[in-house]
Amino acid sequence: MRLWLEAIYVVNELNTSITANQLFTIREIKRTYPLISSGVLAADVVSGLSLPILRELVGLPNVILLACFMLFTGAGILYYLTQEYRQYFPDSSRRRSQEKPSNFTTRRLQGPLQQYVKLVFAFFIMLQVLALLLDFQYLSQLQQRPDLSIEQIADFLALFSAILGLFELGVQWFLSGRFIVWLGVFVITGLPPAMIVLLSVLTLSGLINLFTGVIVLKFVDELLRYTLVASTGPILFQPIPDTSRSRIQSLVRGIAEPLSTGLTGLGMLSTIWLLQHLAESPQDAFQRLQSFVFLGYTILFALFWMFAILKLRLKYTEVLVLSAERGQLSNLSDVDLPAFRRNIIEVLSRRGFEEEKKSCIELLTQTDSKNAAEVLAPLLVKLSPARQHQGLEAMLQYPNSAYLEQVRSLTQQPLVPEVLALALRYIWLTDPNSDICQLRVYLQPTVDAVVRGTAASLMLRRGDPQQKAEATETLRRMLTHKQERERVMGCRALGEADYMQSLRLHIKPLLQDESLRVRCAMLEAIAATHSEDFYPSLLRGLRYKSTREAAKQALLRLDNDAIPLLLNLAEDVYQPEVVRSHAWITIGQISTPDALDILVTRLMTAWGWDRYILLRTLLKLPQDIGIEAVSDNLGRSGIETLINQELQFLAHVYASLLDLDPELVKGEEADLLRRALRDAETDAIERLFLLMRFLYDSNTIQAAAFNIRSDSRESIARGLEILDNTLGISNKQAVLNIIDCQGDAEKLQSLAEFLIYRPMRPNQRLRYLVDFRHFLPDWALACCFHLARRSRWSLTPEQILSCLRYPTGFVREAVLAYLEVVSPMALQDLLPTLKDDPDRLVAAQVHEMMSELGLSGLSKQSTPV
Repeated sequence: MRLWLEAIYVVNELNTSITANQLFTIREIKRTYPLISSGVLAADVVSGLSLPILRELVGLPNVILLACFMLFTGAGILYYLTQEYRQYFPDSSRRRSQEKPSNFTTRRLQGPLQQYVKLVFAFFIMLQVLALLLDFQYLSQLQQRPDLSIEQIADFLALFSAILGLFELGVQWFLSGRFIVWLGVFVITGLPPAMIVLLSVLTLSGLINLFTGVIVLKFVDELLRYTLVASTGPILFQPIPDTSRSRIQSLVRGIAEPLSTGLTGLGMLSTIWLLQHLAESPQDAFQRLQSFVFLGYTILFALFWMFAILKLRLKYTEVLVLSAERGQLSNLSDVDLPAFRRNIIEVLSRRGFEEEKKSCIELLTQTDSKNAAEVLAPLLVKLSPARQHQGLEAMLQYPNSAYLEQVRSLTQQPLVPEVLALALRYIWLTDPNSDICQLRVYLQPTVDAVVRGTAASLMLRRGDPQQKAEATETLRRMLTHKQERERVMGCRALGEADYMQSLRLHIKPLLQDESLRVRCAMLEAIAATHSEDFYPSLLRGLRYKSTREAAKQALLRLDNDAIPLLLNLAEDVYQPEVVRSHAWITIGQISTPDALDILVTRLMTAWGWDRYILLRTLLKLPQDIGIEAVSDNLGRSGIETLINQELQFLAHVYASLLDLDPELVKGEEADLLRRALRDAETDAIERLFLLMRFLYDSNTIQAAAFNIRSDSRESIARGLEILDNTLGISNKQAVLNIIDCQGDAEKLQSLAEFLIYRPMRPNQRLRYLVDFRHFLPDWALACCFHLARRSRWSLTPEQILSCLRYPTGFVREAVLAYLEVVSPMALQDLLPTLKDDPDRLVAAQVHEMMSELGLSGLSKQSTPV
């Protein structure tokens, strides 16, 4: 029964985590899992309090039978759930690959990461060894009490579990999270072994009664193990790269812990056998000796545990930085900030290690930018010029007068111009009482341009009229200087000033400057000074690859002010797709609540390429804020509605492919349309995968998509198996059937709830597709007209006129080619109105047709369509 109980605990933990992943989205799990995981603790309380009452009512043997009945009841509930909510539980086993796993999951860990993983193994092994040692001593002490009967021991175990469960629930619900924030991960994890060593020493020395000491040891160990240590355990895996993290966790929890338990049991049996053969003493003395020996073991392994924790603390930041450098760290929210800051200080205080110091400052800025100055300011004088520059830039994000003197002392030593400029800026931004006249010395032409520009911009901010005039003249000379660096620094200085004053006259010439660096610097200055008259220049900057990144950064500085401009550009269907996509991406990078609301709102009404760009933009936002915004605004039901829309679109695509079968419709144009519909199918499936990432773990869905895109049947089967075990949507089976290698008829049959298929003649299906044009890709719509031209199928005037106004040029081209063959008279009436088409290819086509028909002189008499 005891062995079976241990098996139940293992299976219950697996079932809890798997079921939670099936029932809840990745966002919901973070809020619901602490409540779910405390179910076992609540069960301890209920069973502990009810056992003495049940023993009195039905007797101890019948309590065992009652427990068996409860197991059957639980099995019945689980069976009901699997039948009622079948979509959450995979019921098919797909063929798995027998090939060797890919390199990214099997590559060996090396260097600091390998050492860190070994320490993590040691941490959890020591945790398990101590659990078994203390459990054995606890039960042994109860068994050795001559004044306790079997029933009394059962009552004691039950009450002990109940009281312990109450304390565990209280700590987990109300104290665990706060303690981790206040004390840090490594103080929390070091607390259990320290308490175990202290209590064991007190018990061995006789200050605490042996029985009482073991009971207290068991209580303290379980209380801390299942609350504080359980909460901090996942954080220890955080520095491990995503590609290896799940595998390492599985090895630790699934192999290392059980194996260490088995070896510990063998060691305990060997110790008992040796004591029995070497120590010939009375039973009471033998039991006492055995208890002291095992207490010694407890102290030894607790010290090993503390040693592993100390080594982990030293390696934690090193591995975290390495993972961040390689772009392998996906979530910084679980980093232990107190420990991290201490380790950052240690790294920055060392000699050399420039690359490591650079990564540390970058990671500190990402994780705790508001408090970065607390770490960086005292260390500035010890850092190299490059790291001083990087540190001051981080501090300038949140200037604080508390660190003014440390920065002021930095200016007393020789500094490179870039560092001096940042230091001056920090001093005059944080000290309202600084004498602005001290900056005059930096306005001399002999001073480096970056320092001169910074001094001039500060004088424009805080100087009197005379000082502002001096600064303006200095900047004017820089902006009109022959050297590119002078002009670049002058533009940057303009951006640091509050406003441009009379220097605005130089903006237009600088926006057309021959130097790309000057033009980009001017775009940044326009945003920094909020010069609304020149905002259109920022949007024009998005159209050119050379200035696109600078324009995006400038628009990001405008924050919410840039959203209306970007929204107009993104929703202008006559703009190139690349420009519109960068407009959406920039709105996403602004990341304010208003920006996120706009993206989520447009997601519900957008279709095709627009929806794809919106989904990609939201998924790429840091810290999963895009996923959270969609989950909060749309909820699971809203995301499933979007998935159902994609499935309905796919149903129309498969119906079209069946009605336009190669046996029925032949020719190059028909092949082009079928290929375009296949591309539309691929795009829809891609959008399905993106939508799934809002409901489930992103890495899991990406792994499934990677395998499904492969040409190998084995890889496709592996991807389908991943989806089968991950998805919990109501139409899961339809999604699997679509992705599986099946015929169009089978796929359409699985989508019967979205479309009742009624076969149509090819020309009817083509007209239906043109009516469906708002959902079709542009190229598929153009192919519809090419096929109609080739087959001489008629289309309605409303369809033709609507597509002549279509924003994409090659669609208008296809309509004109169709009219030339099918309705030349209508074409003659329409051509004069189209000769000034904004697309140069369409305009050339129109002029060629007009010259062939002799209509060049009729354009003035025509009216727009």
